[in-house]
Amino acid sequence: MSWELIFTLVVVVLMMVALVKEITRPAIIVFTALISFFVTGILTAEEAVAGFSNQGMLTVALLFIVAGAIQNSGLVERAIAFFLGNGKSAKRSLFKFLLPITGASAFLNNTPIVVTLTPIVRKWCSDHNISPSKFLIPLSYASILGGILTLMGTSTNLVVHGMMLDRGLEGFSLFTLGKVSILASVLGLIYLVTIGYKLLPNHKTFGETIGDKSKEYLAEMIVEEYYPYLNNPLVNKTVEEAGLRNLEGVYLIAIIRNHEKIYPVKNTTKIKVNDRLIFTGVISKIAELKDKKGLELKTGTTLTLDKLRNGNGQLVEVVISHQSSLLHKTIKDTQFRGKYDSGVVAVHRNNERIQSKIGDIVLKPGDTLLLLAGADFHERSAQSNDFYVVTPLDDHPLLEKMNPMKAWLAVGTLIVMIALVSFNLLPMFKAMCITVVLYILFKIITPDEARRTLQFDVLLLIASAFGVGEALFKTGAAEWLANQLVALSEPFGLLGVLVFIYLLTVLFTEVITNNAAAVLMFPIAVEAANRLNQDPMAFLILITIGASASFLSPIGYQTNLIVYGPGGYKFTDYFKVGLPLSAIVMVTTIGMIYWTWL
Repeated sequence: MSWELIFTLVVVVLMMVALVKEITRPAIIVFTALISFFVTGILTAEEAVAGFSNQGMLTVALLFIVAGAIQNSGLVERAIAFFLGNGKSAKRSLFKFLLPITGASAFLNNTPIVVTLTPIVRKWCSDHNISPSKFLIPLSYASILGGILTLMGTSTNLVVHGMMLDRGLEGFSLFTLGKVSILASVLGLIYLVTIGYKLLPNHKTFGETIGDKSKEYLAEMIVEEYYPYLNNPLVNKTVEEAGLRNLEGVYLIAIIRNHEKIYPVKNTTKIKVNDRLIFTGVISKIAELKDKKGLELKTGTTLTLDKLRNGNGQLVEVVISHQSSLLHKTIKDTQFRGKYDSGVVAVHRNNERIQSKIGDIVLKPGDTLLLLAGADFHERSAQSNDFYVVTPLDDHPLLEKMNPMKAWLAVGTLIVMIALVSFNLLPMFKAMCITVVLYILFKIITPDEARRTLQFDVLLLIASAFGVGEALFKTGAAEWLANQLVALSEPFGLLGVLVFIYLLTVLFTEVITNNAAAVLMFPIAVEAANRLNQDPMAFLILITIGASASFLSPIGYQTNLIVYGPGGYKFTDYFKVGLPLSAIVMVTTIGMIYWTWL
């Protein structure tokens, strides 16, 4: 074994460990691995940056814009409201709901679909006295089942397609994957509305739990007019001057002054006589405030979170995304209040509230934050990919839908382009380029809105992963790994090799990310096919579907992460509901590949 091969294997292992332990954002970890290959000379400059100009990666970027335009049209919301119906039969409503989700996800990026529909589904469930936990995991899983039906269904498909073209292989056609995965999708949907529905929990959401226990989250203190024989030393001082900003365990979330509610509270906000100061955090620590001269603890308060709302703001739940710039920072260090015009009331992780001082909590992907949002929250949050808003926003100024003619023009243009790709009249990349240009020319989406739809962290991860894959090929590490895998599974025959490759891909997807899993498995799959004298296409279809078939945990796939907190799920809920579905997809996929391609 050469030093290049050993070095490549070590870097890849360290990269995977870092991804599993979530040391920093996945894109940064994979990019660091790429840089190490470039610095050591394993990759040339051209090889290191090749992923940034790859057709698959660029097509993913264009699809973000297309999906954003369709999302802004409002057609998805109206269609889903129609399919959900009156809620007389929860299972029937679920089936009618999942069918269009699967169909839409076959042609649009599923992340914005799930982001858009999560608050709508939660509100519908609340209106019909149905637990959202019965609908949100199926929403995520149905979008994944749709994503494996076409080339443009998910970024993973396009990533593998781009790598195939780079290696001189014939890429996927629009429906290559669908020929194999259609049976898995159909059986998967049937499972979700029958056995899966029974396995789904009946949880309350984070917001409902907090609403029931508001007194455990809030404490109220009154600013007295006089402090024995003296004027109150806190009056007319700013929050910072009064020493109310960096308290141990508790956090000043709002001030009620007469009939006015002030939030988020700034350092410069002045304290007035008879102000009601509302604190959140570790309420048992409220005793610290008793030592503050001029404050009186109000006992037996009837204040609830809902009563804090006023006409300029609301209570909002958000889920921290994989690509968030807030990751691995404390809430205090993120300057969340000033950045988003909102105060953090509580943080939920793994279906439990974190009992700690709000400002000291270090954020992780999937954390659900309950915010007391000010008037500017809507505008500021729309310009960020730091989190997904999973509650309906009242009078959101940036969610004004385009007029019906432009909405249908957006959908019609996409349908025409899909037809042209289906009949091989245009390649996917060229079709998406034309679609985006038409959207901008007809003002269906503005250049600024298009820029905001791009998930730069995802694109950086994909582009960097291409370089990591090239290093595996170039050093012979991929061939060595393929030889070990084939030697291990060959006694079980060709079916055994397919099962091993599929399970390894699924494992990588669950512990790292779907795109990284696909890129890591691509060279191994190609080398394994070559060693067995089989068509590489069959093996690449296998890893493409396996990399997207993330049903066992909330962290392996973005859509699973989005519904994690809003559904009030536990980690084990995904495994319990997802394991049978994962088995269905694996058995049908391997069976279809074996009988169709090999």
